[in-house]
Amino acid sequence: MPTQTFENLTESKQALVRQALLEEFSKHDLADAQVARIVKSARIARGAFYKYFADLTDAYRYLYQYAMNDLHDTRIRAHRLLTAQEYVDQVTTFLEQVSASPYQELIQRHYAVNEALLHTQVVPRLRPASAVEWAVMVLVHETIKEALWQPQERSEATQRLAEALTSLLARGD
Repeated sequence: MPTQTFENLTESKQALVRQALLEEFSKHDLADAQVARIVKSARIARGAFYKYFADLTDAYRYLYQYAMNDLHDTRIRAHRLLTAQEYVDQVTTFLEQVSASPYQELIQRHYAVNEALLHTQVVPRLRPASAVEWAVMVLVHETIKEALWQPQERSEATQRLAEALTSLLARGD
């Protein structure tokens, strides 16, 4: 995660660095990303980059977490289990938000390549209260992943989610 030095930057300077990170990580896999391109785009010194982040992976984790937080205005969580259709509606809304956001290429590249390059979880794990909640969470996240990775199959993925959740939620705990 970014250092206190980064946190102390003005919001406009942070935004400039985030934009440079977004450009780099949207166009290049984490393994092929270059600090040189980021610092050139952000108009900062190479040394400043390392004052803000430990390394490229740290910068990537920061940007990905920032993107997820930005997109998750409404989390796919509740204090109760939702209906299958409510989950499908939330997934559909989230996918539409991603498609209309500047993060689409970043997130697609994350699922296609970068997720496998990271040895630890990028987004903090949620702790479901029951086996059914865990199953719902896994199905929802795998559907999002599939729909972003293979956009042409989004409709089939959400239909499959609806069928699976309808069956699962009918059974209960």
